[in-house]
Amino acid sequence: MKGTSPAKIQKALTAVAQTLPAKRESLIPALQAVQEKLRWLPRPAMLGISKYLKIPESEVWGTASFYAQFRFSPVGKNILTVCRGTACHVRGSAGILSELEKEMGIQAGETTPDLKFSLEKIACLGSCALAPVMVVNAAIYGAMNPAKGKGLLDQLRRKSKSKKRAASKSKTRRAK
Repeated sequence: MKGTSPAKIQKALTAVAQTLPAKRESLIPALQAVQEKLRWLPRPAMLGISKYLKIPESEVWGTASFYAQFRFSPVGKNILTVCRGTACHVRGSAGILSELEKEMGIQAGETTPDLKFSLEKIACLGSCALAPVMVVNAAIYGAMNPAKGKGLLDQLRRKSKSKKRAASKSKTRRAK
């Protein structure tokens, strides 16, 4: 699986140093800011935060690992999240999750090797009236079923392929 370049990590750390004071109270905002830029928290980034804030790396790791919002491995460009709350469960979210796992070839909590897709599950999104609910790249979709979930995945795949073709054509045109 691909990682994040040292240059990108340094750029994210520089942004943190320019916007946050070097105080212990800046730890969570620093973790959030770095993750927002990199989409995850690689170990070298956490070490950089530790050095900037002058706190032990173990404290940075302990804080980051306490909160579910922080990621410690790269995530896909597209994040699909299936709610597993009671209302969603009763209305079939397990089938949606199972269909997506089968279609993507990964389990919930994993990312495809090409870093195009991550599949997640969440205890409750708080949108029970729309159950079962799925979130795709921060957009909420209600009244889902396995076929609709697969349809959304297929849309994302087509969109990804069309962008790749457009980029390829653009490179071809420039090369002539």
